[in-house]
Amino acid sequence: MSLLYSCQSLSKSFSTRTLFQDLSLHIFEKDRIGLIGPNGSGKSTLLKILAGLETANEGILSPKRGLKIGYLPQTCEFPDESPLNILIHTLKEGPHYEKERLAETWLSKLGFTGDERSAALLSGGWKKRLGLAKELILQPDLLFLDEPTNHLDLEGIFWLEKFLAREAPSYLLVSHDRYFLQHAANRIVEINPAYPKGLFAIDGPYSEFLSRKEEFLSGQLQQERSLATKMRRETEWLRQGVKARTTKSQSRIDEAHQIIQEHAEVKSRNTSKRTEIAFVASERETKKLLSAKNISKAAGEKLLFQHLDLLLSPGSRIGLMGPNGSGKTTLLRLLAGELQPDQGTIKRADDLKIVYFDQHRVQLPPNITLKDALSPKGDYVTYHGRQIHVNGWCKRFLFSPDLLDLSIDKLSGGERARISIAHLMLQPADILLLDEPTNDLDIPTLEALEESLLDFPGAVVLITHDRCMLDRLCNTLLAFGQPDQMKYFADLAQWESFYASHTKKNKDPKTSPPSPPKPSQTKLTYAEKKEFEQIEANILSREDEVKKLNLQLEDPAIANNPARLQEICTAIGLAETQIEQLYLRFEILDKKQR
Repeated sequence: MSLLYSCQSLSKSFSTRTLFQDLSLHIFEKDRIGLIGPNGSGKSTLLKILAGLETANEGILSPKRGLKIGYLPQTCEFPDESPLNILIHTLKEGPHYEKERLAETWLSKLGFTGDERSAALLSGGWKKRLGLAKELILQPDLLFLDEPTNHLDLEGIFWLEKFLAREAPSYLLVSHDRYFLQHAANRIVEINPAYPKGLFAIDGPYSEFLSRKEEFLSGQLQQERSLATKMRRETEWLRQGVKARTTKSQSRIDEAHQIIQEHAEVKSRNTSKRTEIAFVASERETKKLLSAKNISKAAGEKLLFQHLDLLLSPGSRIGLMGPNGSGKTTLLRLLAGELQPDQGTIKRADDLKIVYFDQHRVQLPPNITLKDALSPKGDYVTYHGRQIHVNGWCKRFLFSPDLLDLSIDKLSGGERARISIAHLMLQPADILLLDEPTNDLDIPTLEALEESLLDFPGAVVLITHDRCMLDRLCNTLLAFGQPDQMKYFADLAQWESFYASHTKKNKDPKTSPPSPPKPSQTKLTYAEKKEFEQIEANILSREDEVKKLNLQLEDPAIANNPARLQEICTAIGLAETQIEQLYLRFEILDKKQR
């Protein structure tokens, strides 16, 4: 496999805050790399540096000569233009009809119907798809994707896994979705100060990474114990007051100091830090917290669900699943009392304490400090009935007290998400209603959140697209999508089996290829008529070109020349793509002239 990109000894800091240092990474052809690491470790910044959007403080970037790079950010925004025009404007060369045909082909691959008038009005998930099309239409050799599953529902994530496997042979993506990493990556790289050089990489899926990581950290812990024994022996020897009168004595003194320093470094790496998450439950002993019977709700003329029954008792942990816009958030707002059902009743226990975590979190002013964000009422917060100083409170969420005066606009998305969870933990609750609490959280924080929710004695109703959390936490799943056929499932495997069989019978029109364009009543223009007369000859010419190129592949001299072989294979791929575009264009013009 040829090397696509190499970086050596990269370091990056913002003011006095170091994200990473002395980091080296190599990316080869057909690598599908999952990049993980704690919030604030610099994953998104590293992607921007590799894509040429930011500069490193130190280090060397060595992309392959002529390497074409694509970059998909966490959030995609577009002007008030049609997706088709946006893709056409992305292409800089070629006749307009070829650019239009190629744009239509890619929109079809991404699941667009062709009726979308404005990209600015698309949902976050469909903007993410359009962002992918905008990068892939330029045929990059290497694609960088920053949290590509953000804003996608479960169906969208299933689609993305298959799409990347088919259309993007080499990529590096940042994700905290553990099931997505398992299915979409063949190599895992973690940025973490727990490792020498701050990085640990293995070839294989995420499950293999977890096994190898545990093995490595266990070995590193054993190394610390061994060094501790040596350090005690050498420290005792130094205390004897040995003078460096001989070369042998001086050598042992130097070696003793080296052992002490090495032990300190390994011990520092082995000191794992983890967010301390624990929700405050009320002392209620009521067995029935909330009962909803025969409830229905519509949004305008769209029916979201009807005849729904729901019972929440202590220990209930219900996961809500379904496409974006199917009514999951609406149900949470009904349970929280923010909305009223169109039909049916919701009964709540007396003095019921409900805490609602909204996915559209209140935006904290970017210029306030971390201290004001974590403890807005002063130097202390009240947790479990006792006062905790902000210095201790910030450490629970892996913030150093030295950062309390830092403006929160300097924090990563995951670090700001931890602030939101800190606010949530201060409120006593019988029921937790959680709308996408996992967005931007790193994997260690996700695991801590799962354990805390498993220990929470009240009821939990959860919306998340994190399949691993749904599988580990929820004892019931409620699937949305068909308003009159709301279904309960015992676990994720049962839902996945139902979803697989259901989609074969009734494909989602949004994820199916668009219908062929309707024939126009307008006759061909003069330019289109000339194009139509020449298109068959162009197809034959391209097909002859492919035959000649395939014959060259049989030449032993070319077979032993990797550079020339790669050049010919690329030319064949380009010619076959052009043939496909010409056939599609022929169909459109042929229908138009009838």
